[in-house]
Amino acid sequence: MDRAGRARALANANGKILESFSRRTVRRMRAVLPLRIALPHIETILALNVDKEVQKDALVIRCSADALAAGSPPGPDRLRQLFEETKAIERAFLGRIGSFPVGIVIRYDEVGPVRMRRIAQLSSMAYRILDAWDDASGLRAALRASYTQPEFERELRDILQLYALETNAVSHAVRLPALLAPLRRRLADGVTDMMNESALGLARDLSGLAYRRARVEPA
Repeated sequence: MDRAGRARALANANGKILESFSRRTVRRMRAVLPLRIALPHIETILALNVDKEVQKDALVIRCSADALAAGSPPGPDRLRQLFEETKAIERAFLGRIGSFPVGIVIRYDEVGPVRMRRIAQLSSMAYRILDAWDDASGLRAALRASYTQPEFERELRDILQLYALETNAVSHAVRLPALLAPLRRRLADGVTDMMNESALGLARDLSGLAYRRARVEPA
């Protein structure tokens, strides 16, 4: 597999992680009454949001692969450019939810700093893994060559919790039906709590899976 193929494989693996993260969060939300009441109004938007985040992360991972080919990690200017490029993906997302009974107005002055941290951390992690993959027999072997198990668990948890922080900033801007509007802040904070709990469990579970006894994988 060439480096472009490895970048696609890493982006696909990341997408599966985000989808699992969303499923775990929704399951937790169903167990909490105020969140369960609001869930029919926001569950489809949450699914579309995951798709949006998968696309944004894939953009970052491809950039890291290009930077590796050029010989050095993406610098601050390139990371800021990536941030601007994610806005196009966001505009497409907002267009898709335009007819929903809820709406989102994204305030980049609030979302921007958190997103930049997430872009920088994901870029660094992708660069490191793809670099190791040049000499490793598969993604799992590249992970093990790049990070110890505690390091990988911490990095993954931090990235997922930055996702939760960004979602919280967006959630406070959600326009809900009048009946649910008084619950908006409680709902936004509740979703963030659920996401943080899911991040801890998922990072622990995936690190355990990645670092158990290795099997032979195709390069």
